[in-house]
Amino acid sequence: MRAPLLPIFALLFLAAPGFAIEPGEALKDPALESRARTLSAELRCLVCQNQSIDDSQAPLAKDLRMLVRERLTAGDSDRQVLDFLTARYGDFVLLKPPFRLGTLLLWGTPLLALGLGGLGLLLVNRRRIAAAATPELTGEEKAELERVLGR
Repeated sequence: MRAPLLPIFALLFLAAPGFAIEPGEALKDPALESRARTLSAELRCLVCQNQSIDDSQAPLAKDLRMLVRERLTAGDSDRQVLDFLTARYGDFVLLKPPFRLGTLLLWGTPLLALGLGGLGLLLVNRRRIAAAATPELTGEEKAELERVLGR
């Protein structure tokens, strides 16, 4: 049953968005093209938001890939290209934004959510334990129980 599905999965893997770059976009200089691909993998597609511009086929991603290649061809360093794009689009364009005061909420939210979830579990567990614990009967209560049971 699994054997016929293998070629289908292989074709789907080959059709993955890793081939989003079009042949006309590639630079003739392999070193520049390699730098462009590395930078494109670090930049977020502003349309898709969960993909790099290297993986996205959105028109804006193509424009950003071309812009990266233009800047590299003009002689910009990798840092200058990233600085240019973050100045234009903000830290959001980076797939891994830097840790600074402006991005503190972005980086701290998962830790805050994890802490609040742990605190919630702790409180629920304490309430469950408190509800399950039955207090000992006092002497009067034991006597009343004996009387009611007729012993």
